[in-house]
Amino acid sequence: MKIQSLCLAAIAASLVWVQHADACSNVIISAGASADGSCMVSYAADSHQLFGELYFTPAGRFRKGARLRITEWDTAKPLGEIHQIPRTFKTVGNMNEKQLIIGETTWGGREEQVDTNGIMDYGSLIYVTLQRAATARAAIDTIVSLANRYGYPSEGESFSIADPHEAWVMDLVGKGSGERGIVWVARRVPDGYICAHANQCRITRFPLDDPQNCIYAPDVISFARSQGWFDGADEKFSFREAYNPLDFGGARACDARAWAAFNILCDGMFVYEEGGVEVSRPASDWISYALGHDLSGEMPLFVKPARKITVKDVADVMRDHFEGTALDMTQDIGAGGNALPYRWRPMHFSWNGKEYVNERAIATQQTGFWFVAQARGWLPDEVGALVWFGTDDAATSYLTPVYVSTSKVPECLRVGNGDMLHYSATSQFWISNRVAQACYKMYNVMAPTVRCAIDAFEQEQMFAAVPSLDERVARLVSRGRLRKARRLMTRHTVSTAQSQFAAWVSLEEMLLLKYMDGNVKAQNADGSFVHSEYSTGIPVGITNPPYVEAWRRAVAESEHGSVLEAR
Repeated sequence: MKIQSLCLAAIAASLVWVQHADACSNVIISAGASADGSCMVSYAADSHQLFGELYFTPAGRFRKGARLRITEWDTAKPLGEIHQIPRTFKTVGNMNEKQLIIGETTWGGREEQVDTNGIMDYGSLIYVTLQRAATARAAIDTIVSLANRYGYPSEGESFSIADPHEAWVMDLVGKGSGERGIVWVARRVPDGYICAHANQCRITRFPLDDPQNCIYAPDVISFARSQGWFDGADEKFSFREAYNPLDFGGARACDARAWAAFNILCDGMFVYEEGGVEVSRPASDWISYALGHDLSGEMPLFVKPARKITVKDVADVMRDHFEGTALDMTQDIGAGGNALPYRWRPMHFSWNGKEYVNERAIATQQTGFWFVAQARGWLPDEVGALVWFGTDDAATSYLTPVYVSTSKVPECLRVGNGDMLHYSATSQFWISNRVAQACYKMYNVMAPTVRCAIDAFEQEQMFAAVPSLDERVARLVSRGRLRKARRLMTRHTVSTAQSQFAAWVSLEEMLLLKYMDGNVKAQNADGSFVHSEYSTGIPVGITNPPYVEAWRRAVAESEHGSVLEAR
């Protein structure tokens, strides 16, 4: 899932278009940076071909000599078989029963580093590792072992890896078809800090003698030397510059999203360590970097947030469109008359011999599924493993709580309940798309209605319903009543998802009723529509919100606008 450089100003026609129009975004929160002491990973799986559904794999026992079939996650192409291990962990989405979380973003890298004969694509590395590893460090070992043994046919990746106690960011890329395996480096997010990555390799220089906080392939530097990509002293080696050199696109389309996440969670002030000293600088110091204008600086890999971060904070970061910044997608003429923070593909166009490209924000229309997963170390694994799961565009969809201990997947999230070419009226992905598509028509008017419904649901679940159930089921587990605890977690997972799905069906109907044809029908305090004194079916108090000022001005100043004025 990849992307390219985006900007709304003109750029030279000769600018190389090197990335793709999909892409993913991750935010990593260490336990010391979170409000409740959980490690968190957020992930938006952004692809025009990916269907939003909740993967579920029960724990398993296998005979000696058993094999596991591997299919490429993006395409369903059969890749081969690998050995199966005797016992595997249960997984739900991108989390397992041991509270291990793995997310990713793709950054491509050099084409010659793809092993076309490899078996373990990046998606298979994630989901097979979740079945086999209990901790973040074990996950890193498993990823490396699988890729080195079976070959890695995907492009460069950044992985977010977290357990209840540690959070890591890992950059990896293959060695090409001539040499099986990967080169890689993994860095632990310092406790109390956060990290973000979005389709650009984030690890540059790294400590060579700090195995508690940084581990790497033994040939990570020598391989780059052998390829002619690095020739300096070891301590000067930068993984990014060797394997995914930063360009305009890497900054503007990719790191700009990491900058946006930092900007929000740090209240505009980046606090980070440099040379063993804590430094504080305004986020605006990196705005030229985020715009792709000045690539000489290096945005911090880890920053300290301005406050302890809640799961709701992270969820809302995933809904960002650069609002309030120089890249705000609601403010230019491309947003149309209703401040739509999206640009349809292709993301670039030509005019009078120049190339123009649009921004790519964290929230995007082509999201298949997204989540914020929490590894909560103060709770037993059976209770602590929790995934807040959503489908489609994060800005107009909700996150529903899914305990990894659930024995059932809600019907609205079940694998096979619809796909990208087959509509299902009982699928959360499809109702989320219906709501989003409705909002895209009159975004600044309709989206706030949806956001209000999202906030009400998430606030109640995140700060009342789930904490209350956590306390109850944790007591049951401590008393050895695990079976009852699991029944309660399953019931809450399924009933909450299905009731909120029903609420979203009703919401979509209400959006049609209230905003049909660009009108806004008035409502009473209880939500009923205002009607005439003679009929409950005839609305009164209809209003017509004006187009945004920027759009009105652009139309008025256009050639057609002068014709209108003359009339």
